[in-house]
Amino acid sequence: MSQRIEKPTLSGQRIKTRKRDEKEKYDPGSFRDAILQGLNEPNIDLEQVSKFLDTAGSKLDYRRYGEALFDILLAGGILAPGGTLADFDALKTQSEVCIFSASNDLETLKNHAQLFTKLIRRYKYLEKTLEDEFKKVVMFLKGFTPEQREKLAKVSAILLAGGQISAGVLAKVQQDHLVKDGIALEFVIEVFKTWLGEKDSNAVWASLRKAGLDTKLLEFLPTSKRSIEFLSETFKSHGLTQLTDNLKAQENKSVKKELQQQVVELLKESTSVDEIICHVKDQMKKNGLPEHEVVVLLWISLMTSVDWNKRQELVHEQAIKHLRQYTSLLSAFTSSTKAELALLVKVQEYCYDNMAFMKVFEKILVLFYKTDVVSEDSILKWYRDAHSSKGKSIFLDQTRKFVEWLQSAEEESGEED
Repeated sequence: MSQRIEKPTLSGQRIKTRKRDEKEKYDPGSFRDAILQGLNEPNIDLEQVSKFLDTAGSKLDYRRYGEALFDILLAGGILAPGGTLADFDALKTQSEVCIFSASNDLETLKNHAQLFTKLIRRYKYLEKTLEDEFKKVVMFLKGFTPEQREKLAKVSAILLAGGQISAGVLAKVQQDHLVKDGIALEFVIEVFKTWLGEKDSNAVWASLRKAGLDTKLLEFLPTSKRSIEFLSETFKSHGLTQLTDNLKAQENKSVKKELQQQVVELLKESTSVDEIICHVKDQMKKNGLPEHEVVVLLWISLMTSVDWNKRQELVHEQAIKHLRQYTSLLSAFTSSTKAELALLVKVQEYCYDNMAFMKVFEKILVLFYKTDVVSEDSILKWYRDAHSSKGKSIFLDQTRKFVEWLQSAEEESGEED
């Protein structure tokens, strides 16, 4: 008869979990009710609201419920996906002290935006939460009324101008359903109108560039209307002419970059100078490019299409030999003094930025003079007052004798006349 073997058991001391180590249940509903209790005090003004929010942060967990806090200040309650107010515990309470319930005038909305600003100054950890909050709510635009969208756009612009949120927030508006229905374009136009009232166009454009949006503005347009012309006309019709100028400059930059790549390819394929001139002139006419910008573009193309010798003494000879082949290309685009001076300044800056070319500047200048790329008058003007500050003393000293020779020749010619 077999004896039953008792199974081994674990013995030891049971460790009681400390109350401070217990994970607190996530309860945004209770947080909301605590905030609403303070916001819904009779006859409370925004100054009192600000003081309440400041002191409530020491009792309520803003770090954990920061998103809920900003939802309340924006919409009066906690937002559910889609933009509707969440209904915790069948409690249908909300605050009237919020952006969506505020009067739709700029001064009032600025005062409401101050609540956000003061909060993130007092509680620095809320800065990221505020950015994330706006990235979230702009995706809910379809769930808001047109008036609520307008108020949200104005407050977004106020916070963008103050640096409390970044222009990266606007990228979240480029959702297919918002773009398709024209809501995205309508929203950003309202943002730009208010933003440009607070900041100059260069500051606004710099913020867009930093967020990578300067080249993606077309993505706010429905696919069927996605063109620079349509966007420019839309901006102009809403009084955003400052942005239209920046937009044209951006487009001009893209066109020049593409043309430069084309010229480099043509040079590497040993295309004839006449063919290159024809191609560049066609692109100039098509895109409205000014001559003084095109000649600079050609200079850059010529200098980037060559693998330069690493030995400095050989670079000088190589540079003159290379440029001599294409002086007719450059002279085709220096019919004005402005274009000639733009070329001279660019050559000066290139030689300064590339040490191997420092001592060859005068030889390039003489070559361009002899082949009618630049005129005597333009060289003298460059020498006197139109030169760049880059390497100024070096290049003026290097070309002094040549310029003196030009001046004496000019004086002799004047005496003969």
